[in-house]
Amino acid sequence: MENVVFNIDADDAGTRADKYIAESLSDMSRSYIKKLIDSGSLTIDYKAVKGSYKLREGDRLILAIPDPEQLRIETENIPLDIVYEDDDIIVVNKPQGMVVHPAPGNYSGTLVNALMYHCGDSLSGINGVMRPGIVHRIDKDTSGLLVVCKSDAAHRVLAEQFAEHSINRIYTAVVYNHFGIDITGRDTTYPACLESDFISDITINKNLARSKTNRKCMTIDPSGKRAVTHVMVCSEMNDNTALIRCRLETGRTHQIRVHLTSINHPLMGDTMYSSAKSKYNLRGQLLHAGVLGFVHPLTGEYMEFSAPLPEYFEKVIRLLTA
Repeated sequence: MENVVFNIDADDAGTRADKYIAESLSDMSRSYIKKLIDSGSLTIDYKAVKGSYKLREGDRLILAIPDPEQLRIETENIPLDIVYEDDDIIVVNKPQGMVVHPAPGNYSGTLVNALMYHCGDSLSGINGVMRPGIVHRIDKDTSGLLVVCKSDAAHRVLAEQFAEHSINRIYTAVVYNHFGIDITGRDTTYPACLESDFISDITINKNLARSKTNRKCMTIDPSGKRAVTHVMVCSEMNDNTALIRCRLETGRTHQIRVHLTSINHPLMGDTMYSSAKSKYNLRGQLLHAGVLGFVHPLTGEYMEFSAPLPEYFEKVIRLLTA
């Protein structure tokens, strides 16, 4: 059993308890949170409270979460787009719409379910039964490359590279509003900008923290964690849009999405950080993790992989450049 403690400040006073918990624990489904609250697992001063309870400044909420059950995470024969695989690591190209790992109330259809079917017991166990092999994540509605570890030894080395920000990660995105940057003569064909081709036109250096008003969102906060994104403008397109690439110097939650919104260039299709309405029936933000480079954890060799843009992504670009 894990007890998660929430100390309520003035900014959250008046919010319903169930809404606050759902926004704070974004990995959990609302139905699972409701089930926990209805069962009496949410307490204040050792007294169970209902989901409709209005929070007060100074409240100390405790949500009792049962230990995860390993048997509930089942292997699933979900096709994987495998870019590279050896005895220590596997690099996959995740489709848009797939969650990386299971969370309470959402145990199926994830990348982990598919990896467990493909790899069997050959996944690192450092992150526990809920996240076997997972050393980093990308958002559900972001497509692209992830490296997964098959052994604890590989996991430790790669985790250190991520902590040191030595991993090379380049994303492609479509954003609103032109930049007005001269890109004459620049090779913008995909995936031309590997590490050696990337040109930084803009550097966004703004700390990030979780929003106090919506716990699912991140926000610019000088007291938050350091976050740096380098932006390369590839082309200015129709409808006042632009095709860009972003290289992460750090890797915070929603970093690219929040950073670009903060300079008035929100991602097309991003309903969390943009109010703009797309006319292309998108199911999420146009953001693709197209380049991933790192030092192999066992051989010491630098390896770099690229993944093509998904068809729906390319279709929007064609329409915007027609």
